[in-house]
Amino acid sequence: MQKKKPIVESLEHFRQQQNVSFHVPGHKYGELSHLPQAFKDVMRYDVTELSGLDDFHHPEEMILEAENLLADTYGTMKSFFLVNGSTVGNLAMIYATCKKGDTIIVQRNAHKSIFHAIELVGVKPVYVSPMWDERTLTATYIAYEHLKEAVNQYPEAKAVVLTYPTYYGMASKEIQQQIAYCHEKNIPVLVDEAHGAHFSACTLFQPSALIFGADVVVQSAHKTLPAMTMASFMHVNSELVSIDKVNHYLRMLQSSSPSYVLLASLDDARYYVQTYMESDGAYIIEKKAQWVEALRAIGSLEVIEVDDPLKLLLRVNGYSGFQLQEVLEAQNIYAELADAHQVLFVLPLLKQGHTYPFADIRVRIKDAVTDLLGTEKCNIVTAMHTTYNFTAVTKPELTFEEIERKDKEWLPYMRAMGRIAASMIIPYPPGIPLLVPGEKITVAKLSQLEELLATRASFQGNHRLEEKMIEVIK
Repeated sequence: MQKKKPIVESLEHFRQQQNVSFHVPGHKYGELSHLPQAFKDVMRYDVTELSGLDDFHHPEEMILEAENLLADTYGTMKSFFLVNGSTVGNLAMIYATCKKGDTIIVQRNAHKSIFHAIELVGVKPVYVSPMWDERTLTATYIAYEHLKEAVNQYPEAKAVVLTYPTYYGMASKEIQQQIAYCHEKNIPVLVDEAHGAHFSACTLFQPSALIFGADVVVQSAHKTLPAMTMASFMHVNSELVSIDKVNHYLRMLQSSSPSYVLLASLDDARYYVQTYMESDGAYIIEKKAQWVEALRAIGSLEVIEVDDPLKLLLRVNGYSGFQLQEVLEAQNIYAELADAHQVLFVLPLLKQGHTYPFADIRVRIKDAVTDLLGTEKCNIVTAMHTTYNFTAVTKPELTFEEIERKDKEWLPYMRAMGRIAASMIIPYPPGIPLLVPGEKITVAKLSQLEELLATRASFQGNHRLEEKMIEVIK
């Protein structure tokens, strides 16, 4: 097994040389910084493209070696380190497969970066609605028959974009069949696997979309691997997608001043996956099972397991996820997100020998639930039962380019039914747009919006929701 960490080792060697800096960055290895000492220690590694430290946009030395090890770890033709998050990978894969005016088929509960890529490239999206899961109370994955319907209706599509797994950890059982069908039609499949970088670590986890033949896969190493925020991977494993084109757009879209601290973090995260054993996977699964059993003994607390072993949903009947989040944070427990119904936990990808204070955390969760039960219930959650019967395959009424030329107006959202959305409205987290420009506003969408507002959800996008107003085409 290859146990090198080329970037980490080269940066450590460089630091030990006691070099003098007459180059950027201006903090001079942290000497001029007034940050706390822990920050300044990291700054010793915050360097630039110097002799012996390779060039991120034209790697020939340590970065190339580290990316080759990444490709070997994930079994791909070519893999890249990303320092601008999975967002830049999602942008690059759409730029590399589509040009202005092309049609692209997109899973509707995609991340906002996918919609931004659609707008920037100028492609025409066709949306496939995900199925609703009553157990997790989330939108999950798309059905094979619905994807097939979209491909048959729009055979000119240049790419299909899937999200696997969902933010909540649900993984499609039909993705292999979906990819195979798209390949029969010579259509590449691009997968936003932001939350699945750990899938390849162990066969006890869900398989990565790479195993099922996905052409391009983007992963947020920082979400479930021990990597720093923004540190991500991009994998190309296809004859249908040009590696040179992907590389070309990554050079254009990524920073010309990459963080070597993030690159070292990616090198280390890749090493973590490569050295992860089946016994490590069995260890975290067993630890989680014991903890879930202990949590379920807490009165009124509902624990929902999902496909991804690192994700867990917690619910207290009659209370919103935002209310539960508040009492958990009072106990210094911070969830990944809250929604109208529940909170989402992202568990650590432990190896054998790693400890985590599960017993102490369980005590604090119990105290939080006790505190919550002493407060007033959220009536809107108790009454909430929206019907999610969306049309399987839809095409926006207007393209992003057409929207730009149209006049717009602000309306009270309850008067906007049947109108065309002019701005994106994004509950965040998870960053999946509720309204996308060009789509017709439906009763179901307005019901969701009202429920989210009633439970104090946070929103991104161009909106005036504090005034109950949204922007529509005039």
